[in-house]
Order: sequence, then structure tokens, then C-alpha cells
Amino acid sequence: MGAPGRAAVRTALPDLVQRHEIGFTIANGENAAGGLGLTPDTAEELFDAGVDVLTTGNHVWRHREIADFMEAERRVLRPANFPPATPGRGGDVFSTASNGTVGVLCLVGRIFMEPLDCPFRTADREIAALRGKTKLIVVDVHAEATSEKIALGRYLDGRVSAVLGTHTHVQTADEKTLAGGTAYITDVGMTGPVESVLGITPGPVIDRFLTGMPTRFQVAKGSAALNAAVVNIDTETGTARSITRVIEPIEAK
Repeated sequence: MGAPGRAAVRTALPDLVQRHEIGFTIANGENAAGGLGLTPDTAEELFDAGVDVLTTGNHVWRHREIADFMEAERRVLRPANFPPATPGRGGDVFSTASNGTVGVLCLVGRIFMEPLDCPFRTADREIAALRGKTKLIVVDVHAEATSEKIALGRYLDGRVSAVLGTHTHVQTADEKTLAGGTAYITDVGMTGPVESVLGITPGPVIDRFLTGMPTRFQVAKGSAALNAAVVNIDTETGTARSITRVIEPIEAK
């Protein structure tokens, strides 16, 4: 979430990678540029901080320059259930630090969001293609409704290594390994300002609720936190051994 979120990634990710022996890092960059969208510069900043792949969501086109960047940079994914003519790609296979491979798929939900292609049927098609190249597949489900995310997790159980929810900015406490061996959490949470309303300065948000009038939102300042989930995956089978929620507080400098 904005500059505080990017700073939190730079500060906390290297130690997190070392402590948990992480071989591959995925971040949702949906709100990395000023709180909405992603730019080439903010994407490169996150790559330099140690992120391997960036997923996105419904705000991906907030900064139009990302479209051309995404065509050339395969490490940035947009939701796979956008129309076929949309720039970029929704999933791909990448190399890990241990010379293995991992498939990453990005999906966006439809409940309380834009009416795009069905994420369930899109997942069927995309996962079939990815499974021909790798056994490890991680799915980012960027959706509003918890029911839709949970249903997708259950639907994909046993076919992918992990289904990780994003979009609501609030980390959920329902991390689990499902019966078929798929790690699941409804929302990994937000990396950004703690004293905020979903990363935004509280005052204008409260004013909008009180008056119904448009207000200018700004990314909050102060102390931040990195929210994440660490998934341990068997590289031979692609099934998850465990999933652990992470909250790393970052003091303001």
C-alpha cells in the first residue's frame, strides 16, 4: 500500500526470506503506486527488494503505462479472467531459488466487483496449462466476497499448491491445509500503514461515511506492517505441508 508498504517490503522481506528459507516470493502490487495501481517504477522497486513475481487485481489499469510494461515484463501478472485482448498475461511458470519451477496464476472475483469471466472456469483452463509445466502452482484470488474465495479454494483443492486471497486489506485467521493438500487463506492482509483505514488516512474516510460527500483519500503515514503467508510445499508432489500467517511490524523512521 503506497510508499509505506514498499518501504516495509524493503525493510522486512530480506530477514523473512532468510528466517523461513523462502525460495520464491509473490506480492500483490495492486496498491503499490500511491495507494491505487502499479507503475513500472514501483514494480522495479519491489523486484529490487526481493519480490519475484507481482500479481494485481481490479485496480491494475489505474496507471495506463503499466500496460506496455506488462507486455514486456512477464513477472507482472494481471487477472487471467480479463478479456482475451487485455494486455499482459494472467499466469506463467517461473524459476525458484533452488532451480525448481512454480506456476503463478492471478484471478479476480466477480461478487461485488466488475462482471468479468468466471474465475472458476478460467482457473480450470489456466491450471490445466500450468500443470503441464510444473507441479507447484500458487493462485492469487483477488476478490471481495469471502464466500467466493473459500469456494474457489475448495474447488481447486488438490489441483494447486496454494490458494491465497487478496483485496480486502485485512488478514484473516483461517489459514489451513485443505484435505487435498492445498494451502488456503481467505486474505493474506495488507503491507502498509497501521494507523489507517485499509491504508488510507482515517479522517477523510470517516468524513465520507458521515456526510456521503466525496473526499480526497491519501495513503497514511507512520508505522507500517508487512502481512504475508509462508507456504511450505513438497517440491516432488506439489502439495502443501503447511501455511503460516506472518505479521512483521515496521517502526516509522
